[in-house]
Amino acid sequence: MPGPLEGIKVLSFGRFLSGPYAAMMLGDMGAEVVKVETPKLGDFARFAGPHRDGISSYFLSINRGKKSVTLNLKADRARKIVGRLAGKADILLENFRPGVMDKLGLGYGTLHRQNPRLIYASISGFGYTGPYSKRPAVDMIAQGMGGLVSITGEPDRPPVRAGYSIGDLGASLFASTAVLAALHERSRSGEGQWIDISMMDCQVALCENACARYFATGEVPGPVGSRHPLFTPFQVFPTLDGYIVLIAMEDGQWKTFCRAAGREGWIKDEFFGTNEARLTHYDQFLDEMNALMRTRSTREWTDLLDARGLMCGPVNNIEQVVRDPHVQARDMIVEVEHDRAGRLKVVGTPMKFSRTPCRIDRACPDLGAHTDEILKSWLDLSDDDLNGLRDEGVV
Repeated sequence: MPGPLEGIKVLSFGRFLSGPYAAMMLGDMGAEVVKVETPKLGDFARFAGPHRDGISSYFLSINRGKKSVTLNLKADRARKIVGRLAGKADILLENFRPGVMDKLGLGYGTLHRQNPRLIYASISGFGYTGPYSKRPAVDMIAQGMGGLVSITGEPDRPPVRAGYSIGDLGASLFASTAVLAALHERSRSGEGQWIDISMMDCQVALCENACARYFATGEVPGPVGSRHPLFTPFQVFPTLDGYIVLIAMEDGQWKTFCRAAGREGWIKDEFFGTNEARLTHYDQFLDEMNALMRTRSTREWTDLLDARGLMCGPVNNIEQVVRDPHVQARDMIVEVEHDRAGRLKVVGTPMKFSRTPCRIDRACPDLGAHTDEILKSWLDLSDDDLNGLRDEGVV
């Protein structure tokens, strides 16, 4: 079966991470994604290491299944070609700094007039309005200014970024969600629209719990390590040979844990018997729990607690994740075919459709590999036309 977005055409000017990841998700769902790149150079992400057989692992991870077209946007003819491509597209994605596409004559106002059905999504650091709109930003800036860094890490230690680029990826997820909503709305109205996604906005949205606690108490949340600020145990604990995540926040779960761990006396203990008491006496509780959890291996604890229906799991490193039998059974590690490098492993998609499954089988494209195909199939250009464009340095 074709994917749920079969027949949808996406024109992507995404570079680095946020734009390309959003476009890739649409491609996983069956859309035809055309990545527009600069001739000879392409997306700078192509140069990010490590490389295998000349293929950037970074570029591969966020550009699988796409088609690459090279266009020199400094050339007037290239910009006109983009306008024609946009006339055939359903969705345009870009993550330049605000104003760049307008200066090229490829802003939403211009392309909307050429194709009123076009859904045009812009991802930027701070959005197109507000006092910061012209400022540059990357993932770490969004994490820092959006509040995430201030609540990440251990108490009384310097703040740290999240372990992956949630500033970029959060914007990608909101952008793709918004695009799909606009696509649905277009089926009723027949009109496209512009979507303005700010990376900082997305981080504020994802800090919803920290903001809610501040609104309720007036206290500024800070980092609390791996634990949850409202429930305990709800965190990472050391074991004899590693670490385990344990969650037993409800009374029934706590009692079950105490019996399984041989600590029945904690059930009615004035310091440990309730969640409120454990939070009040957290330092003492943590010392006792750490000592207890270090008496067994991670596997012994997970076997013991899982058998009793408690929520727990090992803290896996990346090698353990990709080899995990459940991860593999869910097709979260798949192989794709690259014309030069052969079979390459990539992370799969978490979106599982019962009738219209996602399809991941092609690796990232070589630079400009599909220029002729797309310009012929979308715009009916001839070989002579393409040769002329090459002679002029347009493609």
